[in-house]
Amino acid sequence: MGDKVFNDKKRFIWILSLLLLAAFAVTSGISYQVAHDSLSKQIKDNNLPLTSDNIYSEIQQDLLQPIFISSLMAQDTFVRDWAINQEQTPEDLIRYLKEIQEKYHTVTSFFVSESTRNYYHSSGVLKQIEDINPDDAWYFRVRSLPKSEHYEVNIDSDSADPNRTVIYVNYKVFDFNGKFIGVTGVGLAVESVKRLIDLYQQRYNRNVYFTDRQGNITLHSQQYQGQLNLQDIPGLEKLATRILTSPSSSFSYQKLGQTIYLNSRLVPEFKWYLVVEQDDARSEKKLLTTFWINIGLSLLVTLGLLIIANLTLGKYQRKLELMASTDKLTGAANRQAFEQNFTQSLAQSVVEDSPISVLLMDIDHFKKINDAHGHNVGDLVIQTLSRLLAGQLGPNDLLCRWGGEEFLILLPDCNVSQAAELAEKLRSSVAQRELSVNGGQIKVTISTGVAEYRRSEKSEELINRVDIALYQAKEQGRDRVVISY
Repeated sequence: MGDKVFNDKKRFIWILSLLLLAAFAVTSGISYQVAHDSLSKQIKDNNLPLTSDNIYSEIQQDLLQPIFISSLMAQDTFVRDWAINQEQTPEDLIRYLKEIQEKYHTVTSFFVSESTRNYYHSSGVLKQIEDINPDDAWYFRVRSLPKSEHYEVNIDSDSADPNRTVIYVNYKVFDFNGKFIGVTGVGLAVESVKRLIDLYQQRYNRNVYFTDRQGNITLHSQQYQGQLNLQDIPGLEKLATRILTSPSSSFSYQKLGQTIYLNSRLVPEFKWYLVVEQDDARSEKKLLTTFWINIGLSLLVTLGLLIIANLTLGKYQRKLELMASTDKLTGAANRQAFEQNFTQSLAQSVVEDSPISVLLMDIDHFKKINDAHGHNVGDLVIQTLSRLLAGQLGPNDLLCRWGGEEFLILLPDCNVSQAAELAEKLRSSVAQRELSVNGGQIKVTISTGVAEYRRSEKSEELINRVDIALYQAKEQGRDRVVISY
């Protein structure tokens, strides 16, 4: 009786300790989650949009000036009169372009005549535009813009200096009767614009870049090392369409285990999207520090009770391990789970008069993989195979890691021919798969035994038959399926 009371007391202290620890953990977890959600909402709804608005305002000053200059040039009476009067004095237009370039500090200024196709530059007449020259495709693209669109912005090499990349503003020019007579405009050096983006990033501690309506990242900082299309950025590819179809948007996505908050807005003058990103790494670190401090305090409070309960911890640990039905490496079921499921499936099979089949498969030459690449790679191969097999099974099928590199699959309501067909499908899928490890490719094959349960047969006998079939598959050259009839 005394022993029983003593054991009940220890059990009570253990349960109380767990309850206290759980209460502290739940309270700390809820506090952390509430603080995290509040921080996320603050960044997403207030801080990031405000920063985006500030950067957009600066863009109005820094980057939209070339569009304004090009518009003035396209409306300039001198330019239009000069073109209408058959371009009689090229030096006058060249001087005009040079003055535009010097006054507004652009890297280039130009005019292309529709009549003569001459390309006038601040340094002279560079060439004649030709419709067969791929480098001149921009002109014909601008010329064919809809009437509602008067200009385009594009990035191209400088016609006067092929080694320099320029952001061009190409503006259509019409005479006084609305007839198209050419294209004029100015250009900014891409490097100078990238320096502006660097300045924005340093000032606001945010990641800033531009993308066109196809998702191509057109302008970014000099330090940018990511993908050049939204569709190729991990975590962002699913949001790309929504970003590119909305004038403004706010999202968050996961990148390398970190939450990235994104705000985008269309800059209509450029027909590009301004994208501003912010991560929550610093704030997240503070929240996690607070969370772990709370957990530490709860551990101290329950430490005394846990020391007493430690006497029975081993017993409970062994029970939990016995009850565990999942293989730790692969997440597949273990042998104990198989026995339980086989018993249930057998009972159902008797009632419904339905067949049961099993597959036993083994990775061919697995020892060579371990010897050549190490056990870590071997474990990765086993995990990959487990995921591949599980992905092709039905909802009632059971995948078990039988031991080492062996897997057993329980197939309720499946006869031997159906099981053999599935085994061949799995064998083919594995054979076609290559695993990338440390820059190399590992090709894996499997050998498989197939057997159907016979009435009044013990599970051990069924496993023995399918094991013999597996042995025969290996003896016959591996990478094959053998049926036990």
